Amino acid sequence: MKVLYNDGHVDECPTDEVTHVVRHSAAHIMAQAVKRLYPEADFAYGPATDNGFYYDIDLPEGQKISEDDFPAIEAEMKKIVKENLKFQVFELPREEAIALMEERGEKYKVEHIGDLPDDARITFYQQGEYIDMCVGPHLTYTKALKAFKLTGVSGAYWKGDKDNKMLTRVNGTAFATKEELDEHLRLIEEAKKRDHRKIGREMDIFMMRDEAPGFPFFLPNGMILKNELLNYWREIHHKAGYVEISTPQIMSKSLWETSGHWDHYKDNMYSTIIDDEEYCIKPMNCPGGVLVYKSKPHSYRELPIRAGEIGLVHRHELRGALHGLFRVRCFNQDDAHLFVRPDQLTDEIVGVVNLIDSVYQKFGFTYHLELSTRPEDSMGSDEDWERAEAGLREALERLGKDYVVNEGDGAFYGPKIDFHLEDSLGRTWQCGTVQLDFQMPLNFDLEYTDADGSKQRPIMLHRVCFGSIERFIGILIEHFAGKFPTWLAPVQVKVLPVSEKSRDYARSVTDALEAAGIRAVLDERDEKIGYKIREARNIDRPPYMLILGEQEVEAGNISVRDRSNETHVRELTEFIADVKDEIAERR
Repeated sequence: MKVLYNDGHVDECPTDEVTHVVRHSAAHIMAQAVKRLYPEADFAYGPATDNGFYYDIDLPEGQKISEDDFPAIEAEMKKIVKENLKFQVFELPREEAIALMEERGEKYKVEHIGDLPDDARITFYQQGEYIDMCVGPHLTYTKALKAFKLTGVSGAYWKGDKDNKMLTRVNGTAFATKEELDEHLRLIEEAKKRDHRKIGREMDIFMMRDEAPGFPFFLPNGMILKNELLNYWREIHHKAGYVEISTPQIMSKSLWETSGHWDHYKDNMYSTIIDDEEYCIKPMNCPGGVLVYKSKPHSYRELPIRAGEIGLVHRHELRGALHGLFRVRCFNQDDAHLFVRPDQLTDEIVGVVNLIDSVYQKFGFTYHLELSTRPEDSMGSDEDWERAEAGLREALERLGKDYVVNEGDGAFYGPKIDFHLEDSLGRTWQCGTVQLDFQMPLNFDLEYTDADGSKQRPIMLHRVCFGSIERFIGILIEHFAGKFPTWLAPVQVKVLPVSEKSRDYARSVTDALEAAGIRAVLDERDEKIGYKIREARNIDRPPYMLILGEQEVEAGNISVRDRSNETHVRELTEFIADVKDEIAERR
């Protein structure tokens, strides 16, 4: 595919950039279509994104764009594509660029030019009557846009600042081919079916209430799921040499000033007054873990110390950003803090990465790794940051793991390795992380006695496997579409008597399952068996359904229907033994 660069030359587009160029060009074509339909529209930002593109639009009072307007906008976009308008690029000096945008009534572009560095090149792309300030690159002709779809509309503040005007954000997506677009739209529809908010409500896993926005309620089935995850977490961490601790939810503001969180994170923290002093509800667990380490002297022989905590944290999120279990204001984080000697650092990072890898394999996730380096808002010396980043690189190289560098996205106290999971729909989620920290041990004056009697400072590793337990549950719900592995399933076996004649037998089967430690639910309602089966499959989503009629009563056996919808006649004792093995092995 040939593309037009902002220096005026046309060249073949690298394969890995084609989708980005297509989407960027689609944003311009959409803006041109909107301008034709809404001549007074004023345009802010219109970038390509990982999933598509959007344009933020300021509409005159009394005008709005909703999804009902998408067919008209898409029809106008198709018309522009058919016109086969040529993309042309030109550059202007700053004053001429401002004059052009003022002449065209583009006040947001004028403001954007004012934000650019003095030496910035200001380039524009034009197709037909439409001109947009942009760095490109773009398609050479509009006809090269083959497949696009508008996907949603929402509100967005100019520059992301809630003190600025709320604009209309029109979202869309585009691909190089219709086949790619069709597959993408299919995945969107599948994602809607798997929405964890919908399935979580149907399966009685969690609920949200207006009385507590962003604070999830876990229901009985949700507590089963959550506790099974935590049982697994505790088991593997015990085997890996971790100890478990618990630290307070409310601690003095001075603690958070020492840790650095107050200066870098206070806008996301809740605080309260106790005995005329300011206290903070913890947004993170690490300062509490530091105080546990500092509570007594340590020898070099004790290190590494691996302290894990399932800590409930609270963070202030804007109400508009809340989203089911994915973005909440309180959640449990499976933190661990490791205090290590310098000579142990690489081995411990390798151990953490291997532990997290084993967890993700258990759930069938693949992932990629990102090494995030020093951000602008950070604390500590250049030397410490260089040592920390080198330590993480060394561990990844020893493991032979591929990774990409995410410049400037580290924590304020140190660099990190992030795990980005890929789910069954191909979506990625950042969950696990390993963060190397020289700063907090320095701030809290942590030390240990070395072999020669000298006082040395430990290095601190922060790490999580699940991340937010609540968010991880949301991811699992969508990954499995509510059809959890047997060991996690809130209802492992649904017992369905065909009629009243088999009801007593069904009760005895249910009792036997429960006695064996299997989570079984008996459906005794006077409903047709077909209805019971459909409801169990769509609501409870159990791994197994036992369908018990007169034939099973007479033979003393069971008919087992699994998730493949195949039915097998089994002996109850054999079935129980197999399910117990499946649960014990967490298959």
